[in-house]
Amino acid sequence: MSSKQNISKKSHYFCVAPMMAKTDRHARFFHRILTKRAMLYTEMIPIYGIIKGKNDKLLEHNQEEYPLALQLGGSDPEMLAEGSIMGEEKGYTEINLNIGCPSPKASNGRIGACLMKEPKLIGKCINLMKSSTKLTISIKTRIGIDDMDIGRPLDDFIETVSDNGCKTVIIHARKALLKGLNPKENRNIPPLNYSRVYDLKNKFPNLNIVINGGIKSIDECKYHLKYTDGVMLGRYAYDQPYILSNVDNELFELDNKPISRIDAVKEYKKYCINEVKKGTSTNLVTRHIMGLYHGCKGAKTWRKKLAKIKDVKQL
Repeated sequence: MSSKQNISKKSHYFCVAPMMAKTDRHARFFHRILTKRAMLYTEMIPIYGIIKGKNDKLLEHNQEEYPLALQLGGSDPEMLAEGSIMGEEKGYTEINLNIGCPSPKASNGRIGACLMKEPKLIGKCINLMKSSTKLTISIKTRIGIDDMDIGRPLDDFIETVSDNGCKTVIIHARKALLKGLNPKENRNIPPLNYSRVYDLKNKFPNLNIVINGGIKSIDECKYHLKYTDGVMLGRYAYDQPYILSNVDNELFELDNKPISRIDAVKEYKKYCINEVKKGTSTNLVTRHIMGLYHGCKGAKTWRKKLAKIKDVKQL
């Protein structure tokens, strides 16, 4: 399957968020078993690791994951452009720039949400990335950071990235408080402000605005889609992945029978066996299906089984 396939006007209608230490290639393969239409994202990959570290293994993925976006973290325009070229050569569908990660480590490396304070630099990054590849260049950001006003300054920030060629903006509907909160707290403590994201769509009708943050059901997705172009689920989709089995029918209006949990495991088992044969540790592939039976009878037994499993053939 080509990375250019499965792209439509609804390419960002439903997305699974990039999550550090979670959405690796194994998780994405499993998510693709459950949904054929969702846009998937890699974990944030620091641009320095690819360019300076010459570690293009960080870009490894499976064709079955498409449509798949590569999320980069960094602030050096030339390096990000080079990384975008590498992403296109590797077959990715889209290049996404992280302007939302609130971790101190990211901020110290001039990566993530801290860059909302440097719109001119971000504009330069996007402009050079855009000119280096034919792929879509998108950003994932917040409605603001620290004491940043989420009124006109946010509008100006979005206008700057748009003027430089970014037409897809994924917005976590919370501020990031870089001073005083850790990354986990930044996902929960700052209040959600969905109406501000809706407002951005009204002000920038030509942009593809995707909303993210605190969304926990297909019904909530449907509500947000009345006001935005797309929705992105994060940890809820990872912790309770079977919700993804309803995405294609409920949101993309396909008429396919959702795959059963048992059949999903059977399909993923084949992948796991091949990966382990290549040297991948068993726990690296099995950990992504811990939440498959969340809310079902026997879910605790399922998790215990996976925690103890030594041979993926036992799945």
